[in-house]
Amino acid sequence: MSGFIGRGVQIAALNKILEQIAVNDDNKPGQALLMRGRRRVGKSRLVEEFLDRAGVPNVFFTASKQTTQEELQFFAQAVLESSLPDKAVFDGVNFESWDAALRLLATALPSEVPSVVVIDELPYLMESDQAFEGTLQKIFDRYLSRHKVLFIGIGSDLAMMEALNEYGRPFHQRATEIVIPPLSPAEVADMLGLSAADAFDAYLITGGLPLICNEWRKGLSIWKFLEGALSSSTSALIVSSERSIAAEFPPDAQARNVLTAIGSGERTFSNIGKASGGLQQTSISRSLKILTDKRIVVAELPLSTKSSKETRYRIADPYIRFWLSFLGPNFAEIERGRGDRVLEKIRTSWTSWRGRTIEPIIRESIERIPNPRQPDVSAVVGAYWTRTNQPEIDLVVADRGPVASAILEVGSIKWLEKAPFGMAELNQLIVHRAELPGATSDTPLVIVSRSGFNVAPTPDVRELSPEDLLNAWR
Repeated sequence: MSGFIGRGVQIAALNKILEQIAVNDDNKPGQALLMRGRRRVGKSRLVEEFLDRAGVPNVFFTASKQTTQEELQFFAQAVLESSLPDKAVFDGVNFESWDAALRLLATALPSEVPSVVVIDELPYLMESDQAFEGTLQKIFDRYLSRHKVLFIGIGSDLAMMEALNEYGRPFHQRATEIVIPPLSPAEVADMLGLSAADAFDAYLITGGLPLICNEWRKGLSIWKFLEGALSSSTSALIVSSERSIAAEFPPDAQARNVLTAIGSGERTFSNIGKASGGLQQTSISRSLKILTDKRIVVAELPLSTKSSKETRYRIADPYIRFWLSFLGPNFAEIERGRGDRVLEKIRTSWTSWRGRTIEPIIRESIERIPNPRQPDVSAVVGAYWTRTNQPEIDLVVADRGPVASAILEVGSIKWLEKAPFGMAELNQLIVHRAELPGATSDTPLVIVSRSGFNVAPTPDVRELSPEDLLNAWR
């Protein structure tokens, strides 16, 4: 596959803002937009495509974790290479501050037609210059907003980008926010020409990252795709996660060890500590805070009507989880040209790994499906466990979480080929329902199967297939 992938909703939203700016005759027609999304999800590519289609004067600058003086030099060069009509004012100018650079930028903008100013990797500038955030707010209010300009700030540090627009921060209520998600399972299915069940497998491998999906030929099975990707140590599947992780953490960060431990399948605090080399509890706590703040790791609690402290951790991004489980530990073999060995390791562990990794994707899918019994209720879908995992319940649908006031459904997942959900699994679910705080013998059931159902249909049991789950994303 090649070319630009989807993103029609986001392109339309950007076009709408630009159209509003073009027809706005106020003394401050300019608008700001903060765009966030996880690394390598295609934010920069999306904005480049928008600029190509819009055809308006623009400048696109990407920060790169340099010193402030070096960033200012690169910014001036980006303006000189841009399509702004009066960009020549930057020729030969050396800036001492972002205040001076952004003031001069305002003089290079056209006055009668709309233009776009893009700063990619905005958090890098905030890290290198603590005054940058306040400077940007001041220059936008006094100068940039007086032009027909759309200012777009892009960032992959989700927490930092969210905080930019919060109360008490300089840029509060000055910018529209837009989140660029990965491609959804439905978009992956349409792009790759796969069945619903196979599309979820592809989503677990790619995480919906456009760069990886772009290497997947339409109609190719997951095993044929992996065979090709593992034959090259420079394929997007191999390099994307390593680059993302390297960009998120300093080289000596213990968070990398903790992330690797979680990626290997450890979910509890104590087991993560053992798997990460016996780190002190304070070090593990600090690392987990870094990882959860950056939205790379999710901390989850059991969902029921009873409070619990049995926190479990998981990798938020299925692709990073796939990489940490199979690719990172075997990178040396891939480099030696023995991707075939790595492929065999994936085949051996695939069923059990997929069974655990698919669960949060299924829960998110169910949240998107209106419950036929209570279509007006905005339900929360989670899971339930105890310290001993007796019981461990795949699906709990409730009115709120993590401590619910009402349990709406209790459910189970069976995600195997050629093994339908049968009466044995249903009877076990009924037993577990009796052990869930807040559930009763009348609480309805929901069952999910990759390979169909072999149970007697009853009004109290909702059956969901891969097609049902995939349609929830459309």
